Amino acid sequence: MKSICVYCGSNPGKSPAFMKAAQKLGRELAQREITLVYGGGQVGLMGEVADATLEAGGRVVGVIPEFMALKEIAHLGLSELHVVHTMHARKAKMEQLADGFIALPGGIGTMEELFEIWTWGQLGQHRKPFGLLNVDGFYDDLVRFIDGMTQKGFLAPMHRNALQVSDSMADLLEAFEVFEAPEADVRLKTQQT
Repeated sequence: MKSICVYCGSNPGKSPAFMKAAQKLGRELAQREITLVYGGGQVGLMGEVADATLEAGGRVVGVIPEFMALKEIAHLGLSELHVVHTMHARKAKMEQLADGFIALPGGIGTMEELFEIWTWGQLGQHRKPFGLLNVDGFYDDLVRFIDGMTQKGFLAPMHRNALQVSDSMADLLEAFEVFEAPEADVRLKTQQT
């Protein structure tokens, strides 16, 4: 792995564990010489993971839409900053630049990014690993919900198992190294009348 995209909150969250995890992940990426790709902001967990990576001597590439950069939330101290026109272009650029994807705690933007990259993987648009860093049990309820989707027949077990989940950064990164993408699910069903 040469680069990992990290999805995370533009807020710090209420638990100090979230900030500590962002800092630890940034240092871990730098130590492993893995480039951090992220949303380009200087605030919240986004800013923490970027700053920690930079402080540890790592490389950080941000991708931010123009309207957000104009609100002065773009991190101007990055190794590289891409300013794009739309949120859609942002997600596509981050996917191009990354070899894998980790979601730290975050809000609906983080969830949207995670689910879109997961969907792209399910449809065979990429074969890269993705996972949840389950800090302080943040994703426990989501994992239960996803398992319920699988049990109720809306998510194939092979695609459920593609989502790596761990509370350990080292374990998550090791799982990424041996990740094998499942077959794409592009079945077309016709309605019988």
